[in-house]
Amino acid sequence: MKAMVVAFAVLSSAACGVIGSPIPPEDVGVAPVIERQQRLDALEAAKQEALESQPAVEPQGQDVELPDLRPVGTR
Repeated sequence: MKAMVVAFAVLSSAACGVIGSPIPPEDVGVAPVIERQQRLDALEAAKQEALESQPAVEPQGQDVELPDLRPVGTR
């Protein structure tokens, strides 16, 4: 029983403070988030501007005349 307690204590103390890889300081804080949002807004504005600059294609008339939509035979 003592061996299990000692093993648990050793393993848990070795893992203290180990969370993951370090985060670069450029990615921490509010400024990088604001810059990322501004870049995304600029991309969306450019896409919207490109869509608005394209001419609208109007549908043309039918190539083939279709028959009337009346029932042919009923019971």
